[in-house]
Amino acid sequence: MLTKSGAEDVTETDQTEIDLGLDVGSAYLIEAKTGKVLYAENEFSAASPASVTKIMTLLLVCEALDAGKFKLDDTVTISAYAAGMGGSQVFLEEGERMTVEELIKCTVIASANDAAVALAELTAGSEASFVRAMNKRAGELGLKATSFENTTGLDDTTTNHYSCAADIAKMSRELIKHDIILKYSSIWQDTIRDGSFTLTNTNRLVRYYDGCNGLKTGSTDKAGYCVSTTAKRGNMQLIAVIMGAKTRDSRNASARALLDFGFANFALYESEKKFIENVPVLCGTSDFVPIVCGEFYAVIDKAKLSEVELVYEIPENISAPVAEGQNIGKIIYKLDGEQIGECDILAGADVEKINLLGIFWRIITRIICG
Repeated sequence: MLTKSGAEDVTETDQTEIDLGLDVGSAYLIEAKTGKVLYAENEFSAASPASVTKIMTLLLVCEALDAGKFKLDDTVTISAYAAGMGGSQVFLEEGERMTVEELIKCTVIASANDAAVALAELTAGSEASFVRAMNKRAGELGLKATSFENTTGLDDTTTNHYSCAADIAKMSRELIKHDIILKYSSIWQDTIRDGSFTLTNTNRLVRYYDGCNGLKTGSTDKAGYCVSTTAKRGNMQLIAVIMGAKTRDSRNASARALLDFGFANFALYESEKKFIENVPVLCGTSDFVPIVCGEFYAVIDKAKLSEVELVYEIPENISAPVAEGQNIGKIIYKLDGEQIGECDILAGADVEKINLLGIFWRIITRIICG
């Protein structure tokens, strides 16, 4: 990782000091598949996250969806409290009815505070109960400098509502595992109310940056301008977090600079789960067992993507019984002579130990078949 902060719990793999000249409070860049940190600047410095708060709000809603608490086409009746939210909104009215998916769309694209609160009330019964769940989930994720007082990020009256760039990146990484989020965060414009109300994405990079597919912006007087931006090119998905920028343009320029840095210098090496070969089995009901390796991912220097070396450690044979999934050996991945990771090699099938009847039958078969 390339870092300006030298935080103790960030593993450094390169001692080169990189300064991108970002005029921001903090900045953080990670690769989404592996969580690899590519750039960090004041990443654990706590500050108001403004509407970037809604990353955690949306995460809890998506997890409730996965748990079957409600469905996307369920209809929600808007409460007076949700309709009374200020700031960015889609002007929901008390008693108005919208589907869960429409409310998610409004929250993701337009950063609608009223829609976010309506989703919180649906999920937990009240915003207060939902906020307790947000803080509980923050603890489960191991977030180091995060505390929530509301679901929206409105911070005029908050005293204990904050997060940091590293925590926001971790939340974002969890959130984009849910397909519905990138479905809407990658859209520049959409509509609700049968096309009569237009939603325009608050993240302009979705329209102007190649590969940008999300995620969430925020701005208040206290927070300045913040964003967690996601972008994908080829097989590599990056998450860039900016906090405390002075203007919208400097926020967007800084996020672009982070993403440019990541795509220009790094690549995601990946090896998918695959069959390797058959290994002889001694005293088994089968003479061979297929072996497979699992998935492996590593972020490396882009210029060295073709230089990764694979070292296989596979026994010449294995004794029965063999259980499917049993560890048989491993693949060691190396770059410039240094190990960058390893992957277990597993048995792809069960092979039972042969008994005396099986041995006798095998002998007879071989005599008959020559």
